[in-house]
Amino acid sequence: MGTSTRRARRQRFVFAFVAATLAVVGGVVAAEEVRLVGDALERPGIDAFYAQPDDAADGEPGSLVKVDALLGAPLAARAWRIMYRTTDVHGDAAVATGVLVVPLTPAPSSGRTVVSWGHPTTGAARDCAPSYGFDPFVGIEGLRFLLDRGYAVVATDYVGMGTAGIDSYLVGVTGGNAVLDAVRAARAVPDARASERVVLWGHSQGGQAVLFAAQQAADYAPELDIQAVAAAAPAADLPGLMSAHLDDISGVTIGSYAFTAYADVYPEASLDVILTPTAQQIVPRMNQLCLLTSIPELHEIGQPLVGDFTTSDPTKTEPWASLLEENSAGATAFDAPLFLAQGLEDELVVPSDTTEFAQHEADLGMDVTYHEIPFASHGTVAYLALPAMLRWLDGVSAG
Repeated sequence: MGTSTRRARRQRFVFAFVAATLAVVGGVVAAEEVRLVGDALERPGIDAFYAQPDDAADGEPGSLVKVDALLGAPLAARAWRIMYRTTDVHGDAAVATGVLVVPLTPAPSSGRTVVSWGHPTTGAARDCAPSYGFDPFVGIEGLRFLLDRGYAVVATDYVGMGTAGIDSYLVGVTGGNAVLDAVRAARAVPDARASERVVLWGHSQGGQAVLFAAQQAADYAPELDIQAVAAAAPAADLPGLMSAHLDDISGVTIGSYAFTAYADVYPEASLDVILTPTAQQIVPRMNQLCLLTSIPELHEIGQPLVGDFTTSDPTKTEPWASLLEENSAGATAFDAPLFLAQGLEDELVVPSDTTEFAQHEADLGMDVTYHEIPFASHGTVAYLALPAMLRWLDGVSAG
């Protein structure tokens, strides 16, 4: 074969490769543009969706109040915003919102397994709800991989975000119920073809929520088959979390959300017992800011409170000490296998706390896989854990 012939074939190969690459990239860009345009088109009327009808809380937990097909959805998927009924820690009716996403590939005859996602801290104000954001899918960690595996994915905003309701930040039972009832709501959308098979997956605050969901599923939602539970850097040990950040800006930020929520939820909890007068004046401003979009402003407001935030150690002051224990995961075992991921560079959830929690769950007789990532921070741990988590999940799904 002559040199010129080989050169010509190489050129044709390069041209074909470049053309194919541009076609793929162009298709992805076009799909992203369609999704962004769809989201933009939906913004003008979005507030109407989050307004509750008068009978919003009247109905069974998990039943739908509203469902709205989204114009913009991830590539090769369809999606809906949902409003559904749930139950709070006191057994009272509550309402939550979220998003549901399913792949366009045909569902199995038995229906799609549902991944119920618990998001990390985004704030406490209504506007901080992930489903209310310009891109309501961006924070669902691993969404693309889960859709490609054929899962339906539902992501709750929790109670008190998105729509009216008492704040539920780090209130374990309420968060767990919202995670489980999101699955019931997904099953009530006929086109989703969602089955009773469930995988629970969460990060940080969402890790606490899915762990509570797993603990209470047998009693609260016995019709659901919890097949696997995965949590990245979960807020499982609240006394440990609070103790680690008593005198830093993270403690002020987390405390501004948590103490306010607990004071609203539990009649015996009063902010006068735990927060300084200065903190009580400033915390309402912090609670109006969303974590992911307002970190500089949150730090500017909260930094003067470092060292002047609490009147005493909340892990040793009643009723706060008991409430933090009550809302820590691990009180009871569950049957599903558990995957825990922890970044060793985590600046928020102390790695040793997650190690101890993993050992505690194993001591209860549970099937625990514990995955440490040396270079992962609190913000990156869920994404960096995805390869190991998905391999584990694939193994669980294969039996």
